[in-house]
Amino acid sequence: MLVRSVLFCLVLAGAVAPVIAQVRPTPSPTPTSVRPAATPTPIRPSAPPTQTTAEVAVPASRVALIDTQMFADDQKGIFRYVDAVKSIQAPFAGQNQELVNLQKRISDLVDELRRLRAAAQPDQRLIQTKQEEGTRLQQDFNTKKQRFDEDYSKKYQEVTAPISDQIGKAMDQFAREHGITMTLDFSKLLPAMLTLVPAVDVTEAFITDFNRKNPRTGAPPARP
Repeated sequence: MLVRSVLFCLVLAGAVAPVIAQVRPTPSPTPTSVRPAATPTPIRPSAPPTQTTAEVAVPASRVALIDTQMFADDQKGIFRYVDAVKSIQAPFAGQNQELVNLQKRISDLVDELRRLRAAAQPDQRLIQTKQEEGTRLQQDFNTKKQRFDEDYSKKYQEVTAPISDQIGKAMDQFAREHGITMTLDFSKLLPAMLTLVPAVDVTEAFITDFNRKNPRTGAPPARP
């Protein structure tokens, strides 16, 4: 980008020097004649100075995209991140299964209520009982789900924070090594992305580079 600076100067040359004729009295009552003032010298502005330009060095730039959602892929993701997430899931398997069972009971109860209401002679007392049961189950599910989310989120942060920090530093180093000046998260920009040149997507290259420099320290944890 060139920054242009333009200086405009206007130099006025010449001056107005009107000459007034002397008044000569005459003996007659005729009014004194006055000579007209001399015509002023026209003002001619000088030509503006030649425009000058100043060149500013603009550094080369390259923008790259990385799909961070791919980090958690079992087969093509970052192995240390995948292993960290799996290690969290195992201790919460019991709580997760309890929520799944509650959700199924609620779904079955909804189907049962639908059938009871569609009967030729609906049993209102039974329907009321089932509705109350459904309300209790839903409240129980909501309470346990909230507790599960809080506990899981806290543990997730504890376990993945170190590896996330390591990934962030590796991305900075990867960018420096490949002349990348800006890296954008493709998964966050997907709704606004209209076209994509494949060469701009460096997800696979970064994951391969990270896994090579940071291999697994042991066998991957089994899925719960």
